[in-house]
Amino acid sequence: MKISSQQAENNKLNLTPLIDVVFLLLIFFMVSTTFEKQAKLKIELPEASTKPIVSEQQELVISISQKGVFFVNSNELINAQSKSLRNALQQIVKDSRDMPVIIRADANAAHKHVVMAMDVLGNMGFAKVSMATTQSSGDD
Repeated sequence: MKISSQQAENNKLNLTPLIDVVFLLLIFFMVSTTFEKQAKLKIELPEASTKPIVSEQQELVISISQKGVFFVNSNELINAQSKSLRNALQQIVKDSRDMPVIIRADANAAHKHVVMAMDVLGNMGFAKVSMATTQSSGDD
């Protein structure tokens, strides 16, 4: 009993439709996925009862982590000294001191880091400085 070569060739599995379906699913999930801008630094903001103020100007964001690491517009500083913060701010703003500045300090960050950032900003002549907070839950 001899098996013909045509039957042996017909028994091969055709993977082309399977690959097409997998690519279509991949494209579908890539298109339907929503991407969310997430900060690299996880900061637990303190709570406040006031409503946030929306600004249309470009703003400068100084983030302070719980461990005292400083970030200026998501760029980490080499150390937590006032000289480093001053140099980073001068490189970004040049001579423009009317830019609004937001300090995003972790609720558990040391108070000295926040005061140091505010002191540097005050000495450089920034007048529009605000603190980032979250809306309080109202459990007062």
